[in-house]
Amino acid sequence: MKLKLGIKISLTVLILMIAIVIGYAIYLYLHVKSAADNIYEPREPIKQVSMVDNRGGRFPIDMENQEPFNALILGVDERANDRGRSDTMIVLSVNPAQKSVLMFNIPRDTRTSIVGHGTEDKINHAYAFGGVNMSVQTVEQFLGVPIDYYLKVDMEGFAKVIDLVGGVDVHNPFAFEYEGHRFEKGNLHLDGESALGFSRMRYDDPKGDLGRNDRQREIIKQVLKNTVQISTVFQLESLLGEVSEHVKTDVSFDEMKQMLSNYRNVLDHVESIEIKGTGKKIDGVYYYMVEQSEKNRIHQLIKEHSG
Repeated sequence: MKLKLGIKISLTVLILMIAIVIGYAIYLYLHVKSAADNIYEPREPIKQVSMVDNRGGRFPIDMENQEPFNALILGVDERANDRGRSDTMIVLSVNPAQKSVLMFNIPRDTRTSIVGHGTEDKINHAYAFGGVNMSVQTVEQFLGVPIDYYLKVDMEGFAKVIDLVGGVDVHNPFAFEYEGHRFEKGNLHLDGESALGFSRMRYDDPKGDLGRNDRQREIIKQVLKNTVQISTVFQLESLLGEVSEHVKTDVSFDEMKQMLSNYRNVLDHVESIEIKGTGKKIDGVYYYMVEQSEKNRIHQLIKEHSG
């Protein structure tokens, strides 16, 4: 009788423990999903026959089979009562089969047709004119490739993300000072605030805006590598919760989970390239001019990288 009673008590305790674990797992899942939903902002549907879906105008990416995709990172400088402009535009071509990423900046002064606005202007003005949707469509036309996902982050959010992933390690080719920070030549470990300064300086760089782009790509490369090391629900919830006011993306919660599980090894090789062009003033305004042959070269590199 005592044995049966002991077994019943043990089973009850075991069932209770299982129920608590399952309940807590559900609680964590819902909290992470809520945090992910807060940053989820799909693009407006694009009215193009055979290319329309409910994710923003492109065919869904098959992440279970590790299909390659292209993404646009927009670093925006938003102001009070003003949408601001995209201070940074970085394109990522991600190919899991090759375990590699092709990454490059589109210089913000690049002169191009602004899709939906009917003007030739600096490419970073597309965000000021029409937000994410116009930026994405303008980049798609400029490169001749689809953009499957976007990630928009403001400068405060950029610094927070870096702090949350433990900072970044970078190599600085020359010493300089910017916004109260001193950056020595050589290998540096930067927190969010200092990384922001490191990525924004351009006037003291011999390469100007292109040198700034180099530093931005190095920081993004390190952030991506650190982010895919997230291995627990607590870490993911903390990251998403902290940046929800500063980051928007059309990557859904389910897609985030698949990216973290199926694309972890994709960053074994990150190749940075540069869009070549020349500076030119038109009506007193400086532009970065990119020839069609250079656009074709970048288009072909993305196409070959995507397989």
